[in-house]
Amino acid sequence: MAEPDEGHIAMSRWTIEEPTTLDFDGVVALRVTLIAGSVSVLASDERPSIMVGDVEGPPLIVTHEAGMLTVTHEKLLEGVLSWLRTHKVRAAITVTVPHDCPVSLNLVSADAVVTGMTTRTSIKSVSGDVVLDGVAGAIDANTMSGAIEAQGLDGTVSFTSVSGDLTLAGASVDRLGARTVSGRVAADVDLSGGAGVDVNTVSGEVALRVPESAGAHVSLNSAAGRIETSFPGLARQDRTIAQSVTGEIGDGTGRLSVNTVSGPITLLGRDADEPEITTGPRMEK
Repeated sequence: MAEPDEGHIAMSRWTIEEPTTLDFDGVVALRVTLIAGSVSVLASDERPSIMVGDVEGPPLIVTHEAGMLTVTHEKLLEGVLSWLRTHKVRAAITVTVPHDCPVSLNLVSADAVVTGMTTRTSIKSVSGDVVLDGVAGAIDANTMSGAIEAQGLDGTVSFTSVSGDLTLAGASVDRLGARTVSGRVAADVDLSGGAGVDVNTVSGEVALRVPESAGAHVSLNSAAGRIETSFPGLARQDRTIAQSVTGEIGDGTGRLSVNTVSGPITLLGRDADEPEITTGPRMEK
């Protein structure tokens, strides 16, 4: 049950213990913190809303102040870590906000889906999986072991993971930065003029596909992993402790750099008439 707290003039606050729907006059920023469960953030031209479908453990606290919409568990606000270790904490949330609303998600094992946002999206997750669809602007996704799947991105993209895989399809990027330790990085992207792609892993495999007409300075380097490419004009150097493939494709206006320690690297070209790879429907756990 959603219970609005009294005594707040500038801030509205609800305590939610069961399935509930709330509407808001306006939302200019969204921040959600969840332990487990799921959160879906959907861009919409309709009135902003939140639908809570399931709550286990402590109630959810929803606040709306000066356009900032915040969702978190009550016990997280109190910092009772011993309580969280012995009790189940879970919630399923769907939020609709304007396309240009900045979004910040902080998750432990909760899964997230974000669609249609156009300004700034920041996600930090420990083990939850993240799906981004049709998101533009500044995008920052950081996980420990959770997988990140994204398609239709447009803008500046930063991916960071320890062991989680990163999959990016159908994107037109100004800048893509991806860093993992052992996670796999697979990206099928269009490179706009002057775009930069930088991927760094320790043992994770890297597979990139760009249009054959793309223009970029290419630098692929690995200490112990193999390097393969379908672009014939690139120069290969095989040394005792490392190998590299470098050169230019197209007009060389962009930058494509990959560095691994033991992870293999593959760079492929895509024909103009060949469809981009999509991530496909998300499989439920």
